[in-house]
Amino acid sequence: MRFVPKKTNPVRAFFSSVKLTIVLMILIALLAVGGTFLPQQQEAGDFLHRLPPAAAEWLLRLQLLDIYHSTVFYLLMSLLSLNLIVCSLNRFPSAWKKIRTPGFPVPEGLFPSAGVEQTFNVKEGKDTVVSRLESLARKRWGSVDRQETERGVFLFAQKGRFAHLGVYVVHVSILIIILGAVVGSLFGFEAYVTIDEGQAVQEVELKGGRGIRQLDFAVRCDKFTLEFHENGAPKTYRSDLSFLKDGKVIRQGALLVNHPLSFETIRFYQSSYGMSEDNKAHLSFSRNGVRQQPELVLTEGDVFELPGSQAKGTVLRVEENIMEMGPAVKLLISSPRGDVQFWVFRHIEEIKQMNPGLLNEMPLFNPALFKPYEFSLTRVEQKYSTGLQVVRDPGVPLVAGGGILLIAGLMMTFWMSHRRFWIWIFSDGEGASIHITGMSNRNPAAFEKEIRNLHAAVRKAMTI
Repeated sequence: MRFVPKKTNPVRAFFSSVKLTIVLMILIALLAVGGTFLPQQQEAGDFLHRLPPAAAEWLLRLQLLDIYHSTVFYLLMSLLSLNLIVCSLNRFPSAWKKIRTPGFPVPEGLFPSAGVEQTFNVKEGKDTVVSRLESLARKRWGSVDRQETERGVFLFAQKGRFAHLGVYVVHVSILIIILGAVVGSLFGFEAYVTIDEGQAVQEVELKGGRGIRQLDFAVRCDKFTLEFHENGAPKTYRSDLSFLKDGKVIRQGALLVNHPLSFETIRFYQSSYGMSEDNKAHLSFSRNGVRQQPELVLTEGDVFELPGSQAKGTVLRVEENIMEMGPAVKLLISSPRGDVQFWVFRHIEEIKQMNPGLLNEMPLFNPALFKPYEFSLTRVEQKYSTGLQVVRDPGVPLVAGGGILLIAGLMMTFWMSHRRFWIWIFSDGEGASIHITGMSNRNPAAFEKEIRNLHAAVRKAMTI
């Protein structure tokens, strides 16, 4: 009867090909290189402006400036996943067969075994030897199978049989990591938000100019702390945040660089800081040398009235340090006489001492320019704003779990081996003869050493 080979499904053969795996890995690596050297998403704006319009259009069409959200990237991930699944399904039955293969009947030709067999005789009888060795084997391996034949008694034990599954654990871990990356890409987001001290926000600006996202809670910056080195460079900056729902504080915490905060699956990172535009000027004024009212606390755009006249004042600018002359506020006074603008400096007396005649040369610096009123600035209350990076990535647990599983799979693949041991005991004159041999799917040198250690343990348990 002539053997007719089984036809192979060409589609299944294609997706189970190792060549396909290599090609896909190379393409993914090339995409990753492109994503490293080409600016991505919103960082690509300046890069596009420097390119000819035709080149910029092709880059956008090919989605090379947003590679990890591109159709090609998702397609390659899908093909690699399908390739791993088909490869695993094709090869798993043979691996499972190796795991389930029993120790008996003893493989033909196993005794004598070249290279790793250990043989010696003992004075005890066969039954005593079998009992002692079976006890010794159970202590070493836990489970021992026994078979009695006309040739004698055979003991069988094994360890590390699930090492055959190591490569499949690696495959599954890669699939989980890919799934986590896709889930994070499709259902996660990355955004930025700037919050002034004392203010709360509930909207963040999505990265890449993809719009505004509404959060299910509010984030408030209670305090921003900034420390400097002696040379003036920022040393540390910290944001004290509160997370609120329905106006109630649910959680509070300190956010520092490399120490993010998490709230409801969203992570907040300290990204930057800046000066708040909502600086407050503590301003007072007098009329004919008589102070008119308590100190005013004003911000840019605030309007105030001047009692005893039809004039109104408007705060145009509030500066922490203008022209290296310290805090100052710029005012616009509107009255029937017309409009007049001038600066009010915190340290005007020191400025006049250092620059005699300054007010005559620069009336704009005269705090008494609008008669009969004279203004004075007590201080400028400077506020900072904190810049936060806001990230939601639901795929992180999958990627983390896949990474742990990948390490376990690699350890199973490279450090574990399936080792099988047989001990043959038969009567030999007044005593018994013991033959020890085994098989291992990898690392023969280490296995031979283990056979020798087993031989030493048997000799110690027996009277040679």
